[in-house]
Amino acid sequence: MSATTQGLWICLFAAICVQTSFSSLPIVVNTWPFTNATEAGYNEFLRGGSVIDVVEKGCSKCEVLRCDGSVGEGSDPDEDGEVTLDAMIMDGKTMDVGSVGCLRNISSAISVARMVMERTGHTLLAGELATKFAVEMGFKESDLSSNKSDTMYKQWIENNCQPNYRVNVSPDPEKSCGPYHPSTNVLEESTRKDKGIGYLNHDTIGMVAVDTNGHVVSGTTTNGLNHKIPGRVGDSPIVGAGSYAQNEMGGAAATGDGDIMMRFLPSYTAVQLMGSGMTPSKAALFSIMPIINFYPEFNGAVIAVNTKGEHGAACHGSGIGTFHYSVKDNPDKVNLFSVKCV
Repeated sequence: MSATTQGLWICLFAAICVQTSFSSLPIVVNTWPFTNATEAGYNEFLRGGSVIDVVEKGCSKCEVLRCDGSVGEGSDPDEDGEVTLDAMIMDGKTMDVGSVGCLRNISSAISVARMVMERTGHTLLAGELATKFAVEMGFKESDLSSNKSDTMYKQWIENNCQPNYRVNVSPDPEKSCGPYHPSTNVLEESTRKDKGIGYLNHDTIGMVAVDTNGHVVSGTTTNGLNHKIPGRVGDSPIVGAGSYAQNEMGGAAATGDGDIMMRFLPSYTAVQLMGSGMTPSKAALFSIMPIINFYPEFNGAVIAVNTKGEHGAACHGSGIGTFHYSVKDNPDKVNLFSVKCV
């Protein structure tokens, strides 16, 4: 912990304790121990870059490094063996947002998202036409697959296409590959069990940066859920789910089982709670409580940062256990923080 950082423990319900940490501004906070991304983002502050530059460059670093295989090209293919990307960036001063979902054949997803924010009046572009827009903006197309993703796809086929996210279809998706068609059987509730959703399978980078003027920007980028159904868009590019930023309140970002988390908008919730005076750690915890109530087996985490530089996080799920996040608030080093999942 840096000399500029202090901690305050707050206990809730006499059973759950969370720690809010205090840092100086400017600050960069991101999910997971992706410290190279934190460093790259903070370096933009040192160069005189904007807070938007900070989030773009930080997330871009993870795309290039393919952080844990769940960010950028080359890993986590869909059912057809194709790698696609999701990303978003949000400006808490203007409330402008740029997002891309199921982006094909373009490796710089966060930069395309920024183009959507700054060069269009839209919020979200998706699929092949998002690729078309990216090419118009000067991005080059390339194959996002790799030997790793090709091997992952081959192994998935050899394992009878497991894990599988199809439900209420025939043949039985828990035992067989497709093609599938609707089942005539009674509809069954889907379960998140045995899907392998956890650390190293779906650890999106989410980043929040705050400059010395309290300008807040958030962003995310990921290649999504491994072996997802083609066309699937997760929570990462969804405003209020993947991330959210609002000046005078703060910013938040989420990581984990996006199909579940996007139904509850945890990043939006955390920011609004901070706006009402709640500490970042407490806001992060309260933002995931409704998810835990409905889906007690889900895996996920939320980071939160207010405009004072206070930050915290909360997580849930045996697939994570302990959640680590990265913070840089000084030129010297990146600090790692960890929270036990509830």
